[in-house]
Amino acid sequence: MARSADIDINAGARLDRLPICAFHWRILALIGAGMFLDAFDIYLAGGVLGTVLKEGWSTLELNAAFVSATFVGMTIGAWFSGILGDRFGRRFSYQMNLAIFGLASIAAAFAPNMIVLIGLRFVIGIGLGAEIVVGYATLTEFVPAASRGRWIGLLAVITNFSLFASSMIGLWVIPTLGWRYMFGLVGVLAMVVWILRKSMPESPRWLAANGRADEAEKILAAIEAEAACNGALAPVAAGATELQPPGPVWRLFQPPYLTRTLLGSLLHIVVGFSLYGFIGWLPTFMVKGGHSVVSSLGYTTVMALGGPVGSLIGLILADRLGRRLSIVCSSIAAAALGIAYPYMPDGVALAGVGFLLVTAIYVMLATGFAMHVPELFPTRYRLRGTAICATSGRIATALVQYVVVAIFAWQGLTGVLTTLAGILVFQAVVFLVFGFETKGRSLEDASAIADTDAGSQPSIARRPVDIGA
Repeated sequence: MARSADIDINAGARLDRLPICAFHWRILALIGAGMFLDAFDIYLAGGVLGTVLKEGWSTLELNAAFVSATFVGMTIGAWFSGILGDRFGRRFSYQMNLAIFGLASIAAAFAPNMIVLIGLRFVIGIGLGAEIVVGYATLTEFVPAASRGRWIGLLAVITNFSLFASSMIGLWVIPTLGWRYMFGLVGVLAMVVWILRKSMPESPRWLAANGRADEAEKILAAIEAEAACNGALAPVAAGATELQPPGPVWRLFQPPYLTRTLLGSLLHIVVGFSLYGFIGWLPTFMVKGGHSVVSSLGYTTVMALGGPVGSLIGLILADRLGRRLSIVCSSIAAAALGIAYPYMPDGVALAGVGFLLVTAIYVMLATGFAMHVPELFPTRYRLRGTAICATSGRIATALVQYVVVAIFAWQGLTGVLTTLAGILVFQAVVFLVFGFETKGRSLEDASAIADTDAGSQPSIARRPVDIGA
């Protein structure tokens, strides 16, 4: 039976008691490589769209269709990666999505016109949306609870360094070789990572929760043996094991999980608007404002340093200040900087405030989007819960592209950033009133909190477990 297997193996407690070892670094490297390329592929759109607009190969309306096609694809990919990841495993899902966006990116390098490129971008988006859902959630299930925030923050640093890398590489590649090489580069590298990722194990938490006790035990024993090379392992703590079998996805739209589904969805919507309603459009806005392609790429490259810096700050704050206060403070800071940005003169002031704005957005992304959302749901719902939140964000982001164009035409960059500031303040208030803290808790305890929040009986059983190293 799946439930008894989960109790006997106690996968969560056994993983949480492990010291950090070479295994965790390998998992981080393999997941991080895919996540980096995923984000790189997303962020290259800003430089590419500014260039094809300048060349007359596209229009503002076609650019909006390109971005919307990306997020329609990401919406579909996010949803199905959650369904498939909870049904067939994390490993199946992350390999499939990497192959999709890698192969489609290679094809995009040969697109004969903007319409074909938009169609290929839709396919790329399916893979991109899936990778984001699976990557953070998968690492969350492997790393110990005590250091989970720091490790997810480190993955966010790796992932979000791609914003700077994409801008920096695009600054040379696009004017020198052409925008097609950006797609070709990321596609070839994605297929290399796909081959390397074949060595990644399945999540023992997922295997145990789905009754595949023998497979979970084999993987756990191998991880424990590797970790034991650094010294004797700590005893396995009293376990917190899910007793309920996997339920239907619609359970996440009902108490006690509805609050968490709404909070996670809000995070994805606000992060999506911040990244793709502002940062993604910035090169195009600057070109329309009279800057050259090289000048606009130069500004956004400097500002893009805020991606890894913000993620690094989030890494530091997550297990100290906590997820909730980090989300609230970064949202308020981003709102204030967003209001100030349009009034900055060209040069150091504009680039500096832009850098701080991007940094604040990425603190919010690292502590909320990357760390907090996967912690909201128990193993049996984790990928589907994360997928629902991501899907909500993708739908909103796809629709908002045309709104951004309309606001920009009406009130310029000031109007876009004022709208962003209002949304960020709303998020800060919601998390200040309704948010809760998950730092330092096991993933199993986090699901117990969800059940007791609604006043129902917890679906978590705790009992002493005596398992040797």
